[in-house]
Amino acid sequence: MNILGISAFYHDSAACLVQDGKIVAAAQEERFTRIKHDENFPVNAVRYCLAEGGVDPDGLDAVAFYDKPINKFVRILETYMSIAPRGLKPYMLALPIWMKKKLWIPLQIDKSLELAGLKMPDHLYFPEHHESHAASAFYPSPFESAAILTVDGVGEWAASTIGHGRGREMEILKDLKFPHSLGLLYSAFTYFTGFRVNSGEYKLMGLAPYGEEKYKDLILDKLLTIRDDGSFRLNMEYFAYLDDVKMTNDKFAELFGGPARQAESEISARERDIAKSIQVVTEEIVLKMANHAHDLTGEKNLCMAGGVALNCVANGRLLREGPFDDIWIQPAAGDAGGALGAALTVWHLVEEKPRIVVPGKDSMQGSYLGPDFEDDEIEAYLKQNGYVGKRVEDEDAWAKEIAQIMADEKVVGLCQGRMEFGPRALGGRSIIGDARSSKMQTVMNLKIKYRESFRPFAPSCLEERASDFFELDCPSPYMLLVAPVKRARCKGIDDTDSVPMREQINQLRSDVPAITHVDYSARVQTVTEESNRRYYKIIRAFEAETGYGIIINTSFNVRGEPIVCTPEDGYRCFMRTEMDVLVLGSFILRKEDQPAWDQADDWQQEFKLD
Repeated sequence: MNILGISAFYHDSAACLVQDGKIVAAAQEERFTRIKHDENFPVNAVRYCLAEGGVDPDGLDAVAFYDKPINKFVRILETYMSIAPRGLKPYMLALPIWMKKKLWIPLQIDKSLELAGLKMPDHLYFPEHHESHAASAFYPSPFESAAILTVDGVGEWAASTIGHGRGREMEILKDLKFPHSLGLLYSAFTYFTGFRVNSGEYKLMGLAPYGEEKYKDLILDKLLTIRDDGSFRLNMEYFAYLDDVKMTNDKFAELFGGPARQAESEISARERDIAKSIQVVTEEIVLKMANHAHDLTGEKNLCMAGGVALNCVANGRLLREGPFDDIWIQPAAGDAGGALGAALTVWHLVEEKPRIVVPGKDSMQGSYLGPDFEDDEIEAYLKQNGYVGKRVEDEDAWAKEIAQIMADEKVVGLCQGRMEFGPRALGGRSIIGDARSSKMQTVMNLKIKYRESFRPFAPSCLEERASDFFELDCPSPYMLLVAPVKRARCKGIDDTDSVPMREQINQLRSDVPAITHVDYSARVQTVTEESNRRYYKIIRAFEAETGYGIIINTSFNVRGEPIVCTPEDGYRCFMRTEMDVLVLGSFILRKEDQPAWDQADDWQQEFKLD
């Protein structure tokens, strides 16, 4: 049985194919169109998933869309009616989009399938938005039963839910409704500190350790009232997202001593302190919600999804301080993962098919669910374009050469195996380097990624070596947990307000300085041979070369660009930046061997900065 899941029209549109209960393929539309966070109907992702699954023209049994568009439209209409005559501008902007696209989902699905040469199935389902999130969290998890927590901006009406999963059964127990949304609260502060909403939230999280909690009490006093169960009410007098196209208003600006920071301008102490304050408030709300989920369900395990579940600092704190023995977070926790959850909802709840749970092992297959490219395809691409690469078919020799390149403080673009599903690069489409290097963070930020210098890099670590480097006693395969770097590896640094931010960034905090953030933490990915054999071998070879089973891993893209998908995407990014070496499958390409690159196109204007 073939079930196609689809998410679209907000951000991070995606498609997923579930075949007899197995997740066969999943990908975001942005990876194909090269438009970051592409919200359009995922025609290309749908075609990829169906091709990957070998679905015959009449072989699709059902389609599931990740929310109920009519219910969402009703919420939007009710919201605008309740605040009229205010809110005319966002209403006039939203209405044509709904009338032209968002209310015609069945027709768009039919058209998309026709373009892919398939027939529209008889069954089309619309689970609720947070039901799709909950399903994406629970059904692939390694738990027979668990509490479920979903937190994001908003679906139809719900902004957060607590659920309970047992076997194939799943139910939503409680919800917190719009406009009282933790995701929108965090996005409001993202906007106010000068970053893009639905894109820059992770920057706010990364900026927080540079600040102090100076505004925490002000936030709790003026902006929201939190209850013991984690529910809360926002004081909407300070927010503009109901009646304007921005997130905050003049009253919010007055509260924080001036207007919102302009994008790309200098980051002041105010922005750093605001970031720290809202991050701490967010963590405390998540902890309260999780405690309540524990009280309601009595479960020892927790599953999480929704955009706020990508806040890996809050996740790390929840793991350390919360009531649950174990936590599993959907690697595509945002809207893209809704496509997966919608398809699994049909398989388990509509078709009533049982779950097969392997204790300690989820069913996401490492989240390597995107396209792969065979060596023969890569070779043909290189020859056709006159690009120069050395084919190294022996995996051990291949890994050893890459490890030696990194040990020489060179930066490697890695495009091998299946592309990752979700926002994190996990060794399939990654830029990697030496975590021991004192200059690597600066080099990667300014010369490779072309992004703000304060942003930290994550480590990929052999799972069996993680406890040597981090205060972490569980796997973290999807880079969704932040953990402290082991104290024995850290150096004493005087971080005071008198030290400029740029100097703080460049201080050496540990013997792996390139991945140690200003607060002595790191967003950890643990790697096993089972999850990604070739990537594991690279890190093992690096350990043999240097004694360190840990490397830098950041996504293979430049700022504003989606993560690369194809060898062509990878080569283009490689040549546009100061990357030293490119790995395409079994091929190793050195920059100095390549023909001159025509940079007549103003590529840095091609991508909208996130």
